[in-house]
Amino acid sequence: MSGDGAWRRVSREGRRFLGGRSRPLRRLALWSLLESAHTFLGGYAVARALDDGFLAGRTATGIGWLAVAGAGALLGALALRGVFGGLADLVEPLRDGLVRRSVRQAIGRAVADPGRAGDSGAVSRLTQQTEMARDSFAGLVLIARSFVFTALGALLGLAALDPVLLVLVVPALLLGTVAFLATLRPMARVQRAALDADEALAARTGELAAGLRDVVACGGGASAGARVDVLIAEQERLTGRLARWTALRTLALGVAGRLPVVVLLAATPWLLGRGVSTGAVAGALTYLVQSLLPALDALMTAVGAAGTRLVVVLDRFCDPQPAEPAPLSAAGTTTPDPEPARVPERPPGPAAARTDPVPAQSARPAPAVELHRVRFAYGPRAHPVIDGLDLVVGPGEHLAVVGPSGIGKSTLTALIAGLLPPGRGTVRVAGAPALGAPGGGPDVRRTLLPQQAYVFTGTVRENLTHLSPGPVAGGEVRRAVAALGADALVARLGGLDAPLDPGRLSPGERQQLALTAAYLSPAPLLLLDEATCHLDPRAEERAERALAERPGTLVVVAHRISSAARADRVLVLDGTRAVCGTHAELPARSPLYRDLVGVWNAQE
Repeated sequence: MSGDGAWRRVSREGRRFLGGRSRPLRRLALWSLLESAHTFLGGYAVARALDDGFLAGRTATGIGWLAVAGAGALLGALALRGVFGGLADLVEPLRDGLVRRSVRQAIGRAVADPGRAGDSGAVSRLTQQTEMARDSFAGLVLIARSFVFTALGALLGLAALDPVLLVLVVPALLLGTVAFLATLRPMARVQRAALDADEALAARTGELAAGLRDVVACGGGASAGARVDVLIAEQERLTGRLARWTALRTLALGVAGRLPVVVLLAATPWLLGRGVSTGAVAGALTYLVQSLLPALDALMTAVGAAGTRLVVVLDRFCDPQPAEPAPLSAAGTTTPDPEPARVPERPPGPAAARTDPVPAQSARPAPAVELHRVRFAYGPRAHPVIDGLDLVVGPGEHLAVVGPSGIGKSTLTALIAGLLPPGRGTVRVAGAPALGAPGGGPDVRRTLLPQQAYVFTGTVRENLTHLSPGPVAGGEVRRAVAALGADALVARLGGLDAPLDPGRLSPGERQQLALTAAYLSPAPLLLLDEATCHLDPRAEERAERALAERPGTLVVVAHRISSAARADRVLVLDGTRAVCGTHAELPARSPLYRDLVGVWNAQE
């Protein structure tokens, strides 16, 4: 969007805003008239004190005129107090209106595009940019008002002293002011582009951080990093352009702020020769040095910095749909973030828990999962999240893992998935170490589904079959879709061969597709780390029953009592010991499980 368009939009909105607040504006103007009187008396009293007092040999008269200048300073202080009271009546309604508009825009975008509801640009507009607009607007109003009424008092004073002073001072002021105004729109365009680049970089890095595991898994780091490099280079280029325009603006400030004084001093002999009094020249110099030029310098600085920033920021709120960067896409499998190392305090010598499976049968194959004296901590000095854990999960078994938030459930699944190495002990999957696939290459022994389901840009079929090493027959895919209850979702998306935009899926829809992909995976071990948390209870039950009936072993981190009740066994992690048993027997063996069942029943 062009800077000229931004100026027009913001000017239109600004006139509408100020048009409805005539009373606060009149109040500011009335208080500011006192500031004009202060400015007028400042220079005029100095001239009269010299001409009619000290230079005429009347010291008392000179002191009297200086006292008048002092009284004018008191008027200025009184005016400033009243101005700040009226300023709040303009500034706070602006901020409140911007907050309401930002919320409406964010809600509108979320409704139109649910997949992008977590918009980092909306957060920036609601917090940082609204406060930036409020502060910039307050400073700009304060300084612009001060300049207008200070200039009014100073120009009236120069005219009262001698009109020829205006002929000398005003052209130099206008030259610097025009040069300054010529830099405003180009600077606004550059600042708008810089803000766009900043938001694009924030959105891009946010997307990249959210999909970092997938990017690394598919080897797309270089490609993803190149997109960020382009935005960083654009920011660097815009910063250079902004610096050059700032240098030109500084030059214009120098012309407007220094040239009038130079002209007045250079013309002093000529002025005195044509009858202008010494007091008038001193009064004119007082107007320039103490009032007019400081006010002009403050105005130019404020307009050049706060003013252009205000235009750019307000245009973000006027713009109904700011441009967003193209979404990142990557292919691969996701890995979960480890749970925070929030570990309950443990007494010395933590107890080991032996969690044996149902009675073994003869000639039984290797356990699907086997942990022996496993210990893990997030750091050499951190409390262990898991300590002394023994666990055996037989082939075809359905195990639910429960416990308070942060107790180590996701850590356990990450250990079984081979994403984390145990600090002590062994973790084996299908008789082989969990870390590293036997023979190298992708590990076909297990599939892990984290809470944030992985869906990528492609067709629906590709998203459902990407965990399978070879082609999957269409009939098999349709049976999996029906088993997981995803028929309606696939139909709404346009069928198996329809293109899929992950950004337009809800979290629950993402999980349905990921669960169907896990169902089609040939891996004999499925690990669900709260992979059904965005499904309703009925959809969750259907998915878990389908996955449990699938050949293989199922380990589920449960967040509902119904999930635990459906499992063959339940593993309870409570930070001091692990207890494993059936849903029916655990309330008598584990006080924590008894409490969790009570909480879950109350919620359901």
